[in-house]
Parts: sequence; structure tokens; C-alpha cells
Amino acid sequence: MNQKYEKLKNLLQELFQLDQPDLDFGIYRIMHAKSAEVMKFLDEDLLPQVEAAFAQYKTADKSELEAQYRRAIEQAKELGFSNPEEAPKVKELKEKLDTVAVDTGALESEVYDHLYSFFRRYYSEGDFLSKRVYKPGVYAIPYEGEEVKLYWANYDQYYIKTSEYLRDYAFRLRPENTVNPMRVHFKLVDAAEGEHDNVKEAQGKERKFKLAVSNPVSLESGELVIHFTYEPAQEKQKDLNAATEAAILALDDPAFITWIELLGRKYRRTDGTESDNTWLRVHLDRYTARNTFDYFIHKDLKAFLNRELDFYIKNEVMRLDDIESESAPKVEQYLSKIKVIRTIAGKIIDFLAQLEDFQKKLWLKKKFVTETSWCVRIGIIPKEFYPEIAANNAQWEEWKALHGLEGEVFASKGSDLFTPHAVPGTVEFLSAYPTLMIDTRHFNADFSARLLDALGDIDEQTDGVLVHSENFQALNLMQRRYREKIKCVYIDPPYNTGNDDFLYKDNYQHSSWLSMVHDRLERARRLMSAEGGLFASIDYNEEVNFKFILEDVFGSEQYRNTIIPSRVKKSIMEKDRVKSLNWGTGSLLFFASTAKTTILPPIKGLDRKSSEKWHAFDAPGIRPTMEYSLFGRKPPVGRHWMYSQENAQRMITNGELRLNQKSGNIQYRIPNSNQVILDTNWTDIIESSSKWSFLTEKNIDLLVRAFKMMVLQDELLLDFFAGSGTTGHAVINLNREDGGKRKFILVEMADYFDTVLLPRLKKVTFTPEWKDGKPKRLATTDEAERSPRMFKVIRLESYEDTLNNLELRRTPAQEDALFSNEAQGPGNLKEQYMLNYMLDVESRGSQSLLNIDAFKDPLSYTLKVKRPGSDESQDTTVDLMETFNWLIGLTVKEMSAPQHFDASFERDSEGRLTLKDRLHPSQNGRWWIRTIHGTLPNDNQEALVIWRNLPSSPEEDNVILNEWFKKSDCSTKEKLPNYIYVNGTNNLENIRLPDATWKVRLIEEDFKKLMFEMDGGL
Repeated sequence: MNQKYEKLKNLLQELFQLDQPDLDFGIYRIMHAKSAEVMKFLDEDLLPQVEAAFAQYKTADKSELEAQYRRAIEQAKELGFSNPEEAPKVKELKEKLDTVAVDTGALESEVYDHLYSFFRRYYSEGDFLSKRVYKPGVYAIPYEGEEVKLYWANYDQYYIKTSEYLRDYAFRLRPENTVNPMRVHFKLVDAAEGEHDNVKEAQGKERKFKLAVSNPVSLESGELVIHFTYEPAQEKQKDLNAATEAAILALDDPAFITWIELLGRKYRRTDGTESDNTWLRVHLDRYTARNTFDYFIHKDLKAFLNRELDFYIKNEVMRLDDIESESAPKVEQYLSKIKVIRTIAGKIIDFLAQLEDFQKKLWLKKKFVTETSWCVRIGIIPKEFYPEIAANNAQWEEWKALHGLEGEVFASKGSDLFTPHAVPGTVEFLSAYPTLMIDTRHFNADFSARLLDALGDIDEQTDGVLVHSENFQALNLMQRRYREKIKCVYIDPPYNTGNDDFLYKDNYQHSSWLSMVHDRLERARRLMSAEGGLFASIDYNEEVNFKFILEDVFGSEQYRNTIIPSRVKKSIMEKDRVKSLNWGTGSLLFFASTAKTTILPPIKGLDRKSSEKWHAFDAPGIRPTMEYSLFGRKPPVGRHWMYSQENAQRMITNGELRLNQKSGNIQYRIPNSNQVILDTNWTDIIESSSKWSFLTEKNIDLLVRAFKMMVLQDELLLDFFAGSGTTGHAVINLNREDGGKRKFILVEMADYFDTVLLPRLKKVTFTPEWKDGKPKRLATTDEAERSPRMFKVIRLESYEDTLNNLELRRTPAQEDALFSNEAQGPGNLKEQYMLNYMLDVESRGSQSLLNIDAFKDPLSYTLKVKRPGSDESQDTTVDLMETFNWLIGLTVKEMSAPQHFDASFERDSEGRLTLKDRLHPSQNGRWWIRTIHGTLPNDNQEALVIWRNLPSSPEEDNVILNEWFKKSDCSTKEKLPNYIYVNGTNNLENIRLPDATWKVRLIEEDFKKLMFEMDGGL
């Protein structure tokens, strides 16, 4: 077999993600399910087309002509030619060898070699990108004649990596054993610091995972914990993994014997085959690969590779000098080679584009809401719910942990914090402390539904929306609901120092970061109002690049200022020589949405009143209308008065303008004041804080000052790098200060969403002042009234959850069509299917891609959702109702509790099915209906969303729906909406009154259409 053919085939295995069968996560699991079929297609259908393309030259094959030529020489000698070269046959064959002979084997090898060279240039560990090549003119950058073009290596790719796997990874050695699953936990304990001056790693020192030297293995809470560092290293990761495996399996500590035995077993794959590797090695490779592979998804891989292929052929294959000097047959062979390279490369590109576009579809898909919960302030909850709340032990335990509502503090009769007669666990206690927040996660679904029904206008009372999700997915889901409604965006992205949680592909640190922030800013930009603005904290590592990105998204003309806060001064040991000075300030970039954006100048209070001052009334510049006579004097040459003549006369009357008799200057008065208008120098505020024990926490005072400039009393803020929740805390403080009704949306994906952000907001709602984790005082009456009323907390399906819930299915009819005789051959059905449609067609109906049949019971739609930092998934019921609200952009006004019914049926004289009696309300009734009222984003049109289960036949289910609708207040003229959404086929429009104009829309149809908008809803 041709070596270059094998080399190309091995590369294609890698490109098609078939070369690592133990990496059965994400898209690799899907492709491994198709590996045998894809490899058969490569071997038997695609690559043989190269040989077939040169079949026309078989009659002029160089090796055959050479053999004929040698035989002709021998025959000429036998015939007695003194000079065999002059024999007619020999001369004929010699001419053919010189002009038309084709070395078909060399041609094929050359094609394979070019295909290998081209695709190798653009692929690196799961990603397609332009790899560094040390010669000029290798790549084509798209350029449309702009004055300035901003471009980077990953410009046309989505950054999809998250930091989740860098810190934690876990798997079970006995997954079937619920009592003792023997969970193994990989933990990162130390990330080595990079160079502080330029944050670039030395060549050959990319970061790798290494077994920790100190305490590498331990038993903690029944788990085997293996500790790693992530640091620059010269060794290859696979060699480090082999060393880690050997070191762990060699442990002889009796405490680890059972663990080591199980870790040393051969791993069995999901398809039942046995791996050559141990359980430990498979998971080591998987853990390290998760942080090495799949950083990007190309936005248009097909166009990119086709463009680059043309460029490659022109620069690396085609040589015009050869065309000019060669004979016509040679030129024909030359052009045939180019045509074959283009044809086969084009088909490989089609398959790669199918794979990449499939992943893009999954990435851009609006994600399911996997959980919705509410944090509600006691003070707005109707008192009939108090006994249920008082009886909820889980809620009391949370309050004890958060607020210290136990022990000596409670027992103290003289405490200023707590009312002595209000005993924890009682209704009276709830009434005494209206700023406590309940969390509906501690209550059942029935309680939550009844509470929301009783609260009334949901959206008006929701002061904060907290989203536990990767921020691209959260912004993607928000597009319809919050389009052009956000007044202010504040972000504090990872600074890309090399020491933070931002993951980047080695050698692509800055371009990875640029792709990450660019796509998220683009989506955030579309949420901002025309009068809005963005504040962004950044430091010197990426400030220059970040400003370029912001100018690209907002326009350079919308850059307004860079505000300079102070940084914490570091105490360091004295050094003789240093490379650079420590940075003493940070940067807060301010960009406007449009030219309409205006702000209130920031004001700073002074420690003492400034004394009255007099300042010169003239200013530089020539302005004829401002050069009038004043006190009998004209302004100096080249200068003008500061205000109009009318204003100047008024100032004279008020004693604010004078002629200084001593100096002869005209001056205006600056009165004494205890405030001063600030410029961009905010060094009176240190940008960071550590009050909530969070590494990158921002100072609340910094954000409050910024928000005062921009956000009026009833406007909306967004922070999609929410961290510890400082933005929400700042908004709460600001509302308490001036009685505003500002609202906020916070997005965070890390575990500290639950450990820091959410507890912090519950705490500061309870009371404004804390010390050492305990409340210093209770909220005043005004503060309590101005505290947040409700937070909505949603958790979204992750991109990996989407991948893990895919199932490929091919029907018998599809199988027969693909393998029929008519489907075989280049360009026919099988090839077209394999190259372009296989993944999309066979994944239809997967739970994460919307299984319409499951809408028969909207409360039972499940996904396998992976636990953070773990290899374990659990079946989770997703919130279809909340997901649909986001998809249509519904502003929710009312959300009713489910109504349950039983019913019996009969047929009338015309054979139509009717109710035998009436709908019977029943707590455990067979049918249920739940309604949501709200407004749609387009012109605030009213919408009614009707969710129901479909436990019987369509005929019976629709009789229930029609009878309920006719009897409910939804059908009254005052309540009729513009649109009614219903799940399940129905005939609701048949009972519409003649003068009614409402339209019925099928939930399943709109759900699918909106979930898969390929532009990401932009």
C-alpha cells in the first residue's frame, strides 16, 4: 500500500475524530459510533477515486512504456540494428516517454501528499485553525477594503471552552453500586504562575498536567482524590500520563489496595469492547484531553477551507512557469492533478463541514432551562403561606447557616438584632423579619406554583434574574426577552494573565481570549438600549486588545473614557533590579451604545467644604459672538468670554461676575461646596475588595459610582461575568440609598454561583451590614421596603449536556436506500449522505434536540444532566414552560397554579364526543392545565400560553381543553390575548367567537423553530 496514502488516511482518522476510541465524550462518542462505516467509506469509496481519476493515463503509464521501450531495444539488437536507438519502434516509444508518459503512481502519491499537507496545516487537537508556518504568504486573510482590519487567529470561530474541567473531574469505579460507588476525584491543586512581564510561556514549555509532588493521593470523605498541578513542562502529556499511571498503580499503601486493583483493570468501553488501557489511564487521557481538545467551533468551516484550498493550490501546487515550458500532454496531466486535488479535498471538506456545522448547530441551539427556582422576600408573601414556610426544616437550616439565626444570639434577651419573643420555627418569627428570603428549592413544586399564582405580576416583582450557565448560552437565550432593554452592562472578564481560570489553547492565548469576549459582547450589544452603555474592568494584559474588540463591536466613535481606579499596593521584598514597575492603577473602559447615550457626571463628596474661588472668565479660541464688551473691556486677543452676553449680565446682577480692580482681570465666582465633579481619575477608590472572600471581587463603591452615572431608578443592568455577585450587591445598595427600582441580571457558570453569589445576595437582602459572616444590624423599615422582592434563579443545559443526550438512529428504510445499487458511486446518494447529511438526519429526535413526542407530558421531559466537575450524569426534568417563555421573549405577568380535572364522555346524536357531565376539579385528576399570561416583545402584544398533559386520545384531550377554555375567564372579552399558544394538536380556533381576532399557535412548532435559529437569535 502507498505510504503516502496510509499517512493521509491516518490524518483523516484524526480529522474525523476516529483515532481515540477511549475519548467517548462529546462529539467523539457520536463519531465512534459511526467509525466502522466512515472508515469503510474512506477505504472503499472516497480515496480510491484518486486512482480512478488517473485511469485515463493507464495507456501512457510511464513504467509500462519503459518496459516496452526496453523490450524494443532488445528486439532491435536481435534484428541486427547497429544503433538500436534508430529503430522506428524504439524512436516511437522514446518520443512517447518524453512527451506523454505518465508516472501514475507518482501522481497519486503527489495528490495524497498535497492533501495531507493542506489539511495538516489547519488542524490541531480537535480544532481547525491557521497553524503557524515559518514562511511568507501562507494564508489568505479576508479583507474588504476597510481602512483598518481587526483580525486574529481565531477570528471566525466560536470559543466554546469553559474552566469547569480544569479544576475537577470525577468518575465511579463501581457505577452500579449506589451504596459504595468508589468515586475517584481528580483535583487541580496548584496552577503555576507564568511570567509576569508578558505572560508568554517559553517555547516548548506549554502547560501540562502533572501528578502533584506533595500529597499526590489521599482518601477524603470516602473518595480517592488524586491531585494534579497544571504547569509548564517539556514532556509530552501522554508521557506524563504514563508516568502518573505507573506511580499510582505502584502505590503499596494498604489503604489504597482495593482502589489500585480496580484502577488497574482493563477499561471496557460503552460498546462492550475492551480497551488496551487501564481504567486509570483512560480517565487520565480523558481528563487531560478535555483541557486540550475542542476550544473552538468554526463559524463557516466550509467557506474557510475552500478559500484556503484555492490559495494553497495557487501558491503550493500551480506553477505558471511549468505550464509555459511543458508540452500539451504534460500540461493536461498537470491540470488533471490539480483537478483531482480539488475534487477529493472538496469532498473531505464537505465531511468536515458537516461535522463542524453539526457542532455549531448544537452550540447555537437555545438551551433548555433545567431548573427554575425563586428566592422570595417574606414581606411580600401572603400570610396564608406562613405555616408551610415555618414548618420547612430545610429552609430554617439555610437561614441558620446564612444569617446565624441560632444559639446565643437568639437567646440574648438584650440583643438589638433579634426580637426576644420571636422564636425561630414559628409564624411570629417570619412576621418579625420580613427581609428573610425563602428559596423554593426547599419546597415542592405545588407550593411554588401556588405561591407564584398568589403573587400576581411576576415580572414587575422580580428584581433580579440569576442565571447559572456558560455566559454565551445565557446571552443567546436572552435575545428575544431583553432585546434593546438593558440600560447598562458591567463586566469584569478574566484578565488572561495565565494564572486565572481562563483556558486557552497553547500558542493561542490572546486569540482565544479575543474570540471569547468578542462573541459575547456582540450578543450583549444587541440587548442594550440606544441610550445605554457598557463599563468593563480590565488590566494591562489585554487592555489594548480589549479596546480594539470593543471598538469593533460598538464602533470606535462610541468610546467615551477610560476611568482609572487604584489598585491594592503590594508589599514586596526590596530588589536590586526589576524588569518593570508594579501597576498601581486599573482600567474601567466606558463605551456608549449609540450617540444618544448621555450620563450624569460623577460627584465626589469632600471631607470639608472648599473655600470660595474666583476664576478667569476668558477662554482660548476665536468666537465672534462671545467677544462682546464687558466692564468696558474686550477679551484678550485670541480668546473669548466663556458665556453669552445675556448670561454674563445675569451673573453680574447675582454677584457672580466681577472686575478684579487689582489685577484688571474679569473673573467668575466658584462658590464653596462639599462636593466636586470628578473626571476619569477615580484613584480615591481601590478597584478590588475581599469582603466576601472572593479572589477577583470588585469594590462595591466603584460600581455604585459608575451605575449612578448611567442607570436611572427603574432601569436594568446586566453582568455576564458575575463572579461573586458584586453587581447585584451594588444595585441593591443603590436602590436602598435612593428608593430606586433598578433590576439586574447576573450570569455565572462556576460552582461559586451556589457557594458565594447566591448566598451573598440572600444575605444583603436580609440586612445591609455584615461583619465576620454575621449581621451587624437589621435593615431599617425603609431599607426593608426597598430590599429586593424576588430573584428568579434558572440553570441551563450545557453544551456538553446537549452532546451527551444525542442518539443516532437510522431507520430500515434509510438503510435500504443507502445501500441500494443505485446509491453507490461518486456523487450518488450514499456519498452525498455520508458527506453532508448523516449526523443531522440520524440525530433527530434526540432529547437535547427536541423530542416532540415527549410534549404529551410537559412535566416529564428529561435530559441526562452532568454534575459539575464529574463524569456522572443524572436524569433531570427540564422546565419546558420556562424555556418556552424565554424562546418567545415573554414578559410574564401571571402564572397560574395547575388545575387538575377528571371527566367522563359520551357521544351526542350526531356522533360528536362531549362531556357526560362537566369537568370535575380533582387534586389528582387525570388531566391538568396551567396558564401563563404575559406580553410578547413585538409591540407588547398580549399572549396566553396554555400547557396541558395529553394522557388520552386527541379527541378526549381536546374536549377537555375546549370545555375548560369556554368556562375559564381566559375566554372573556377583557382577557382575550392576541395570541394563544397551546401544546398538542387542537381545534381551539373552532370555538372562537366571530368578532374575536386571537390566533392559536402550536407550542411544539414555535419551540422547534425558535430553539434552532441558526443566527443565534441575532
